[in-house]
Parts: sequence; structure tokens; C-alpha cells
Amino acid sequence: MDDVSPAKWHLGHTSWFFETFLLRNDPSYRSPRDEFKVLFNSYYNAVGEKHPRPKRGMLTRPPLDDVLDYRNEVDAQLGHVLESATDAEIEAIAPIVRVGLHHEQQHQELMLTDILHVHWSNPLRPAYWEQTLRLAKPPLPIEWHGYSEGLCRIGFKGDGFSFDNEHPRHRQFVHAFELGSRLTTAGEFMEFIADGGYERPELWLSDGWAKVQEDSWHAPLYWDRRQGTWWRMTLCGMQPVDPNAPVCHVSYYEADAYSRWCGARLPTEAEWEVAASVLPIEGNLQGSDFLTPMSPFTGDPSLPRQMYGDVWEWTGSAYLPYPGYRISEGALGEYNGKFMCNQMVLRGGSFVTPAEHIRASYRNFFYPDARWQFTGIRLARDVR
Repeated sequence: MDDVSPAKWHLGHTSWFFETFLLRNDPSYRSPRDEFKVLFNSYYNAVGEKHPRPKRGMLTRPPLDDVLDYRNEVDAQLGHVLESATDAEIEAIAPIVRVGLHHEQQHQELMLTDILHVHWSNPLRPAYWEQTLRLAKPPLPIEWHGYSEGLCRIGFKGDGFSFDNEHPRHRQFVHAFELGSRLTTAGEFMEFIADGGYERPELWLSDGWAKVQEDSWHAPLYWDRRQGTWWRMTLCGMQPVDPNAPVCHVSYYEADAYSRWCGARLPTEAEWEVAASVLPIEGNLQGSDFLTPMSPFTGDPSLPRQMYGDVWEWTGSAYLPYPGYRISEGALGEYNGKFMCNQMVLRGGSFVTPAEHIRASYRNFFYPDARWQFTGIRLARDVR
């Protein structure tokens, strides 16, 4: 699959990032593996040639040991730079180091996302982690939390790290809306399937219906029906679909069709951020050791639950620049800005997102037909 990369490519690329955007700024720097300059370039046209993404899965060389040696040498050189730099030099390079660290956290999640797809593509369906998944508890019925209309502020605020696409913080009018108290479960999505959800064109956007027909979609990615029972591929191998757990691996098209079937819709990213900004960042995130989406953690029942973790939540918002957005100067400007076209925004993180990486203003984005990421559904509706 074109979007999936081998684990060793992720390992090499995250070190290439530090080497390319920091170490190579020193004219005296000599790369330990200069031939990796093209191999581990992802999409930065400004820094030169790159290996085509769809062909990364064919990289039988370099072997893993060579990639790890490269990482160790880059780390050692980076450590030397940080230890010997003056205060003024640290101030100049600190922004690049911070981006590189958060970039590596993104790839920690992507590695697990890609490993799952690679294992699913193997007819043996091997487990990445040999353990029995815990079952989710039966969730309470969805309740609707109301929010009044008004002018709100959207975008990052504070002194911590943020990506450029979270800026500038700006005013946006939000109409009165209601947000579902929890995520949509697999059992609820099964009802959509049983009601002919994948066979009813009136539920689908035109492009989504075309994709259903083209790729013969009939269930979320990784689902397989065996003797009348739904199974799914997980990081722990094939497991029966847990009807109480959040549905996962659905595209924007599927999320939109399901919400229409429910008589609801997907929240806008502004609505999502209004609701999430007053909540603590806690939930089923990386480190919780569940290795799967779960039922809601305990929390204030008067507020929406599962806003952070479990699955990335599709919004109904296109990934576009905020008013006044300016792409960063230099090659790092390619990090986010050039992708602001034909993609949809997701919010909240998943069960493999590092807890210190996510925040209310964080904007993830994927093409509307993407399903290999840990993506799910939260419903919203208008107040009439």
C-alpha cells in the first residue's frame, strides 16, 4: 500500500531529519552515510531528490543494523552539537530540535500503524504483540452535550510546542450545536452495515460512493466475516470484533455516511476544539498498554468523554490554512503547509499517540478515503 513504510525506513527518516535540518548546516559536517540523503527523504523537494514513497516497501537494503548504526552516529553528532553550543547557538537551533522531537513522536505512531497493515497483508496475519486484548465495557447510551452559539477563539495558545498549522489563534463564530458524549462503537456500526449502509447511495457523498464501488467496501478496513461473526486485525493478531469498543479504521466517507444514517453529522474542527479545550488531556493514549480502542475512561458525565485517545476523530472540516497563516521559511515550510488541499482534519489522537504529543489545537489530516490510520467517529448535530 502506497502510504505504508517499513519500520526501518521510519527509523532512518527520523534521524535523517535531524541530520538534514540541523547537522548539515555546519559546512564541516560529514555524513556517516551520505547515500541515505535520498533514501530517507520523505517529501522535502527543497532539499533534493527523494525515493518514491510507494516503493519504500521494496527496500531490502540497507539492513536494519546499518540503519541503527546510522541513527547512533547521528545521535552522537547531535549530542556533541548540543553540548558544545553557546547559549545563543542553542536559542537558534532549539526550534529545529523541538520540531524534530515531535516529528519523531509522530513516527512512533506511524510505525505501529504501518506494522499493523504489513501484518494484515500477510496471509498468516501474525501478531505484533502476543497478548489477549481486554474487552471494552458496555458503554452508556450516547447523550448530547449542548454548546451555545458565539464567537470563540481557535488555535494554539500557551508557551509549549505547537506546529505551524495550529496558528494563528483566531476568532471564529460557532453556531449552537450538540456533541455526542462518546465515540461510535463497533456494535453501532454493525447496525449500519446490517441496514445496508454500504449498499445505499443516498447515504454517501459522490466520491465516497464511487470508492465503495471501486474497492468493494463492505465493512471497515481489517474486518473479516467468518461463519457469521465479524473479526478484525489488531496489533495482537486477528480478534473477534468487540461491539463495545469504538469502531476503528473507517474513512471520512464512511464516517460521513454513518452520521447521515444516524440523522446526525460530523463535528467541525472548531466545534471539536471548543468542547475539548476545557478537558484534561487523559484517556487511552500510548502507554496505557491496551493496544486497542476501549470504552470511555471514568470522567465527568456532564462533559464529553474519549476526546483524547482511542481513535482519531474525523471532523467535517477541510484541512485549510487558518486566517493569516504563513508557511514557515525554508525547507521546513514543507512540513504542513503544502498539504492544505483535498484533505480532512482529524482531532484527539489515538491509543498509540504519545500523551505529551496531543492537545486541543492539534490538527491531524488525511485524505478522505484513508482507512489504515486508527480513525473513528464522534457524532454532532445542529440545534434547531
